Amino acid sequence: MRSIQNWLSGLATCGGVLASFGAATCCALPLMLASAGLGTAWLGSIAPIFAPYRAPLLVIAAVLLLVGAGRLVWQFRLARTCPSDASCGSPIFRALTTIGLLLGTALFAGAIIYV
Repeated sequence: MRSIQNWLSGLATCGGVLASFGAATCCALPLMLASAGLGTAWLGSIAPIFAPYRAPLLVIAAVLLLVGAGRLVWQFRLARTCPSDASCGSPIFRALTTIGLLLGTALFAGAIIYV
């Protein structure tokens, strides 16, 4: 049962990151990548596809990132109350989920700021 819950948490986080990526493709992502010194020419073919769906992608990203954050908080609480001799989730999975949520939040914030 826990593996299904971990899978759903990872799915929500990945979905939030991908929706944030889609929403940030038109404006924020090229600026972020250019300021990091990376080329953004490949985004020119993707941006027209995602631009009409920016608002729904932002809503989907917000919901999925909130679900992923809620699951992460729940996993940390579960790990804190877990007996020392039991296995209550992987700390590596929690760390990867945290990194994914931070990345998705940065993309989401960029999509909101750079209209």
